[in-house]
Amino acid sequence: MNKRGKNAIILFFIVGLLLLTGKLFFLQLINKEYKVTADNNVLRYEIIYPSRGLIYDRNGAILADNKAAYDILITPRELAPFDTADFCSIFNISRERLVNMLADIDARRQSIGYQSVIFVRQVSNQQYTHFLEKSYKFPGFSVQTRSVRNYPSDICGNLLGYIVEADKTYLERNPEYRAGDYIGRTGLEEAYEKTLKGEKGYTIFLRDVLNRIKSPYAEGAYDKPSVPGKDMVTTIDLPLQLFGEELMQNKVGSVIALDPTTGEILTLITSTGLSTEYLTNFGVHYSQIISDPLKPLFNRAIMSSYPPGSVFKLVNALIGLEEEVIDPSTRFSCNMGYRAGSLTVGCHAHPSPTNLVQSVMMSCNAYYCNVLRSILDNPVYENTAQSMDQWERYVKSFGFGTRLGIDIPGELTGSLPGSALYNKMYGKNGWRSLTVISLAIGQGEIGTTPLQLANLAAIMANRGHFYTPHLVKEIPDDNAAQPKATQNHTLVNPHHFEPVVEGMYLAVNSPAGSGATARLAAIPGIDLCGKTGTAQNPHGEDHSVFVCFAPKDEPKIAVAVYIEQGGFGASQAAPVASLLVEKYLTGDIQPSRKWLYERTLEQDLLSRHLQ
Repeated sequence: MNKRGKNAIILFFIVGLLLLTGKLFFLQLINKEYKVTADNNVLRYEIIYPSRGLIYDRNGAILADNKAAYDILITPRELAPFDTADFCSIFNISRERLVNMLADIDARRQSIGYQSVIFVRQVSNQQYTHFLEKSYKFPGFSVQTRSVRNYPSDICGNLLGYIVEADKTYLERNPEYRAGDYIGRTGLEEAYEKTLKGEKGYTIFLRDVLNRIKSPYAEGAYDKPSVPGKDMVTTIDLPLQLFGEELMQNKVGSVIALDPTTGEILTLITSTGLSTEYLTNFGVHYSQIISDPLKPLFNRAIMSSYPPGSVFKLVNALIGLEEEVIDPSTRFSCNMGYRAGSLTVGCHAHPSPTNLVQSVMMSCNAYYCNVLRSILDNPVYENTAQSMDQWERYVKSFGFGTRLGIDIPGELTGSLPGSALYNKMYGKNGWRSLTVISLAIGQGEIGTTPLQLANLAAIMANRGHFYTPHLVKEIPDDNAAQPKATQNHTLVNPHHFEPVVEGMYLAVNSPAGSGATARLAAIPGIDLCGKTGTAQNPHGEDHSVFVCFAPKDEPKIAVAVYIEQGGFGASQAAPVASLLVEKYLTGDIQPSRKWLYERTLEQDLLSRHLQ
């Protein structure tokens, strides 16, 4: 090796030594971050929990805020004999339970080390005050202040979600969380957990040789303040939400109202759902919640898959028009139903024959059996399977059989049949249009969520398109976290919607004796367009369904109401939807309709579910 190469090697080692020496000097004499994390046996970290972001309605009313709560901590290394009788008296626990709690702490003593862990959670203000007065009697115990959720208005908890302590599985999947941290579950709390949670802070204290707290470490130079969670403004209209929940008292089902021009959800109601009383201390009520036969944890608005019933006739009518197998003047007869060989699909009494507009107004089953068969037996397709798959594509473009993308977890796709399903059920070429005739009236193998039905109402209002339904309107400090409401178009030409919308208008606003099915929903001075549905239920009374929007031109609200075992669509679901629309558009219920409001409140259908 020549002299130049030797010099290069020597220079390399000199530079490396200088860098290493500089790093050691920086770590030991200048930067104490390493020491702070390494000397855990002489340092005590007191966690400062952030307040969770506030949740507002669209007009600034608070849906969820925070209040102070207190946890009693235990530091096993500092524990000494204490007044157990007084401790039990303050926190209303038995001596046996205290012994078991202490045994559990002792078993975990090595893993806890010098740290403090929660011993009693969320004690009351009175218990907190009594503990502070007698804290000298309880060496090794201390208090940790944190904020917990508070709900100024008693609204449907399934919308907001609840807060619980992170379990082991969650901690393993999310290493940024630690034991004792609280997380959002279901609803907005889970969907926007990272936005709402904020960042924990801490204060570092120095211990002496006897493990006693001596003083703040480095005069607080390495303390970290907590960062509150970000606030969010939702699309919910709180007065309308409360009114809708009032109307749904003693009924089981869902009410969803949205602004068809934006996809913003005005109400999302599940009845009977979680009350905010349960949300404030979910763990205490958990056994009561899961044993409730009405399943309050189940968010029916997005998790239930129901037969849509006659409201689905709107979709079949539009597909028939687009496929040119019918036009607005097409007429079919009905003699109390549709008959083909030994098969009969019954219908109620009404004038016959009907054209398209009248068929929507009167909800004629026979008309739509003819429409579906015309769609599936269309000679432009090679066979029924091919036409069935085209029908399936049309229906999917309306948002059925898929998740719409609402910004809370748990949304179902529902079920949408196609040729693959019927080939599996009946064998290839083993079925025909008559085999699946129940799809004509929204029965059979199709299942829809109430959210999808509300979206159908929005599509009708918009004459062919919809926006992604969403619950968050704005996160002022985090625009990137806001949901994107995209516009989606059906495969049906917008001009086909006019005669179907006219039928919806006449269903509500026709005179007595016309055969219109939704006259009970009429609102003086408001052009409400609606469609009733009575969905067959093999487990009891039929389900009551109603979709609507208003006004007819330049609509501002679209609604779907689904009441389990409510009977005819006009009897239960239509009044709820109609009253909700009137409240939203006018701010009150007219004196001439107070009787309908009172009658709706008096309806008690819970007994049908508890038999």
